[in-house]
Amino acid sequence: MTTILIVDDNDDIRDLLTRKMKSHGFSVATAGDGVEAVELAEKLDVALILMDINLPDLDGLEATMQIRAADGDKHTPVIALTAYALPDDQARAEAAGCDTFHPKPIDFDKLFAQIRELIGDIKAGQASALSDIA
Repeated sequence: MTTILIVDDNDDIRDLLTRKMKSHGFSVATAGDGVEAVELAEKLDVALILMDINLPDLDGLEATMQIRAADGDKHTPVIALTAYALPDDQARAEAAGCDTFHPKPIDFDKLFAQIRELIGDIKAGQASALSDIA
């Protein structure tokens, strides 16, 4: 099963994202801060990371840079999520190593389209579930 790492310090957002990802056939791991995200990204085999930018202890951009430094040739796709979408936030996220950017509130149709674009090797059960939103 394809695993997505959800990183967000807000319990409600983490829960909502977890339920949405599971309803589309993904396995989910969660982290509440950047330090935990870096540890889990090293330890688990995740297909994609949904990374909140504004996190305690270690922000999402720094966590993404540390994940990039540690994952070598693997290059796990990272989607930056933020409620504070300022004009330069997307450029800063991409400079930190994020593959794409998604402002909050989350548009799930757009988010699942971004996920499909980044991990094209979705298993058959997930592909049929995702096709419902295309």
